Amino acid sequence: MNNEKMTFKVLNEQGVELECEVLFTFESEETHKNYMVYTDNTNDETGNVKVYASIYNPEDLNSKLEPIESEKEWKIIETILEELQAEFAEHDHDHHDHEHHDHHHEDEESNEQ
Repeated sequence: MNNEKMTFKVLNEQGVELECEVLFTFESEETHKNYMVYTDNTNDETGNVKVYASIYNPEDLNSKLEPIESEKEWKIIETILEELQAEFAEHDHDHHDHEHHDHHHEDEESNEQ
């Protein structure tokens, strides 16, 4: 498996070049378009990593990213993101439960002494 990050550069509204990391790409059977979901690894006001999505041409990786304009397309992408977040949260939750249990156990030992 190739763990190398796929990145590309974009200009933001202020004309500053940002490096973006591709999180995943997919083709929708419903719309027959290819989508790229990516992040600039910045956080919003609540601390969540900002994630963006665009239509892209997999045959020409130098082509311009096209904006997603239909509500239907956003719903498809949101559904996929929610499924992925649930998977990550489940995996992360299992990991944190284990850590929490270990930490709790240490607290009990220190209380007994």
